[in-house]
Amino acid sequence: MHTTALATAITLYRSGTLTLSQAAARSGYSEDELVVALQRHGVPVQEADAPAVSTSADRPASAD
Repeated sequence: MHTTALATAITLYRSGTLTLSQAAARSGYSEDELVVALQRHGVPVQEADAPAVSTSADRPASAD
């Protein structure tokens, strides 16, 4: 059943019916896991939908 939920979520995300977070909730996956599944299925992830990834180049803002 988990596979059916994932397939449905991917289809609805691909069509623009669901956002990434909505599709993740519907599939039972985390957003990060769903991004991996979308990539495996060749579904492009919208830049605005992709979970934020922290890099070592990120620096805290300072108010000088």
